[in-house]
Amino acid sequence: MAGVPGVPPDLTAGLPAGETLVTPEHRQPVHFPFDGSEIARAPLGDEAAARQAAGHAASLRTKVGALPARVRRRVLLGVAAALQDVAGPMEDLLVLETGKPRVDCRTEVLRAVATWEATADEVSRTHGETVPLDMLPSGDGMTGFWTRRPVGVVVGVTGFNYPMMLASHKIAPALAAGCPVIVKPAPATPLATLWLVRLVREQLAAAGAPAGAVQMVTGDAGVGRALTTHPRVAAVSFTGSAEIGHRIAREAAPRKVVLELGSNAALVVAADADLDAAADAVVRGGYYASGQACIAVQRVIAVEEIAGELERKITERLAQVVVGDPRAEETRVSALIDEAATGRVLQWTERARASGARLVHGGTRSGRCLTPALLAGVPDGQPAWDEEIFGPVVCLRGVPDLAAAYATVNASRYGLHAAVFTRDLGAALDAVEELEVGGVVVNDVPGYRCDIAPYGGVKDSGVGREGPRFAIEEMTVTRMAVIRR
Repeated sequence: MAGVPGVPPDLTAGLPAGETLVTPEHRQPVHFPFDGSEIARAPLGDEAAARQAAGHAASLRTKVGALPARVRRRVLLGVAAALQDVAGPMEDLLVLETGKPRVDCRTEVLRAVATWEATADEVSRTHGETVPLDMLPSGDGMTGFWTRRPVGVVVGVTGFNYPMMLASHKIAPALAAGCPVIVKPAPATPLATLWLVRLVREQLAAAGAPAGAVQMVTGDAGVGRALTTHPRVAAVSFTGSAEIGHRIAREAAPRKVVLELGSNAALVVAADADLDAAADAVVRGGYYASGQACIAVQRVIAVEEIAGELERKITERLAQVVVGDPRAEETRVSALIDEAATGRVLQWTERARASGARLVHGGTRSGRCLTPALLAGVPDGQPAWDEEIFGPVVCLRGVPDLAAAYATVNASRYGLHAAVFTRDLGAALDAVEELEVGGVVVNDVPGYRCDIAPYGGVKDSGVGREGPRFAIEEMTVTRMAVIRR
C-alpha cells in the first residue's frame, strides 16, 4: 500500500484463517473514497472459506475456553500495547480506506486501545456467585453456585464506518470470555481489520495460545450468511443496518444474537438551554465521520420559542466547517464511503425539500464530498426524518414544549441514543425516565460513548449490549451447580 509508511508490506498476503494465512483465489480492490483511487487489493473470501473457519474455530472451543484468566488478560493487554505502537500508521490506513477525516480516525484508534485495556480489566471479574438454596426447605443441606462459561464460537460482523474499532468490540470480549471468534468486516473496509487480527494472532502465539482463536474471512452477504447460520456457531454479534440485522436474527436462530443497529439520534433543546453549547453540540455531533455514525445527531427537536435562535447559531457555525481531503488535520467533513451512499443522501435531501422542508445550509456536492446540510421543518414520513440518513445532514424541528419533544423522540422506530440540553435537573431526569432509547446524554452530544459502559439500543436499534463487561456477559452462559452435602 503505497503512501502508508509503517503498514506491513505483506498485510494483504492472505486471509488469517486457521493457524496460518490462506491464499485466496480472488482479490477485491479497496478504494480511497475521496478520489476513488485504488489503495490495495485485499484477499477475498468465499462461503467455503467461511465454513472452514467455523469448523476450525469449533475444533478450538475447548482449548480456548480453558485458557487461564492470566493468559487471556496478557493477550488483551498485549494487543492494546501493539495498537499503541502502530497508532500513527493505523490512523493513516483508516483515513485511506474509510475516507473519514483524520480527527475521527485518530479517535477510532484511541477508542480501540481503550477497549482492549478495559476488557483486560474485566477478565478477573468474569465469575459467578453463590445461591442460598436453603430459601426453600428442600434446599437444606445443599450448596449452590453458578459460574460463567464461554458460549462457544462467536461470529462478529462489522460495519464500514469504524471497522477496526468495531472489530475490537467483537474480538476483545470474545477472547476475554474464552471464545474462539471469526470476524467478517464490511467489503469496502477490510484493511485495518486485517492488521488488527494480525496483531491479535501475534499476541496469542506469544502467549502460547492458538493463533486460530481469532480468524477473519472477507466477502459478500453469502459469506456472512455461511458464518452466522453455521451449526457450530453459538453467538453472532452484528453492527450494521436494521434491515440486515433483522434478517440475521431470523436466519441465525436459535443462536444467541447481539444486534447494534441503526438510529436517527435526536438532540432535544429546552427553552432554558445554553444555546451556544447546544449549537456547538449539533455541529460537533451531527457531522463527525461525515455523518456516517449511528449516534450522530440527525434530528434536533427544539422548543419553538428558541428554535429560530438555535437555527441561526447552528448556521453560523456550519460556515466554519471545513469540507475536503480527509488527510488534512482541519477537515471535518469528507467523502462518503461510495457513490451509492452519496446519491441516497442527496435524494433524501431533495425529497425533504419537495415535501416542504427548508434547506437552510449546504446539501450540495463539493467534488466527491457533500457540504454539511441543515434542513428545517422536515415532516413525518420523509426518510431524512424517519430513517437513518448516514450522511452530513441534520434536521431541525420546533415543538411546543418538552413533553412534545420527548413524544417526538419516542415516535421513531429507532431508540439508540438521545440527548437533552437543559439547565433544569427535573427535565433532565424526566428525559432519562421517559425517552425510549438505550442511552440518554444530558448537555452533550448523543454520540458520546464511553467504551466501558453498556451500549446498545431498543426497538429497531437492536438487542443486547456492548461494552467490555456487558459484551462478555453476552458471550457467556451461566452454569448452575447444586451439591448436596
